[in-house]
Amino acid sequence: MPPAFTEAERTRIIERLLDTATRLFAAQGLRKTTLAELTAPAGIAKTSLYAFFSSKEDLYFEAALRQTDQVRQRVIDHGLRLGADPGDALRRFLHATLAELDANPLYRRLMEHPEEMTAVAERLTPQRMSAAGGGPMAEVLAFLSQHTDTDPQVALGVLRAVLLTPLHRDHLGVDLYPAIVDRLVDAVVEGIIAK
Repeated sequence: MPPAFTEAERTRIIERLLDTATRLFAAQGLRKTTLAELTAPAGIAKTSLYAFFSSKEDLYFEAALRQTDQVRQRVIDHGLRLGADPGDALRRFLHATLAELDANPLYRRLMEHPEEMTAVAERLTPQRMSAAGGGPMAEVLAFLSQHTDTDPQVALGVLRAVLLTPLHRDHLGVDLYPAIVDRLVDAVVEGIIAK
């Protein structure tokens, strides 16, 4: 039986686990990150992880979920919701999301390795997955439902394709990349937003 932890210890350990998980999962991924690497900085035994999270995947999910509010603020509140019109709003959202993928190593990892989120989802209960609340993309889908003549799911797929562009930065040319992204975003917004 794992040792009993005080509430202060639990809070400290959970914070340390989440900080370590965010850093290691972003750098190494889910499979290459070991329980020992996750638990050592928190000063707990590998088996004690299960006193805090149901699995390594649950810890990964919580690390991503912990950033959701900040990500939502940057891409939805300061992007999508500040647009002067639907086209401007969608442009702001895409640029803010691309900037987030550049700046946020864990979200970039999830974009580059979607199989990791699939592996996480397979280990979590539907109730636990519902904690994500759909994430920022649920709000984008609602926005698209109001402002596009295209099937909103298709439009969302097009937006996701744009968000894969950073994976090809080197192939596109680092110097040309900003101009390419600007033109791509403009073309996509022009094609998606209802006239």
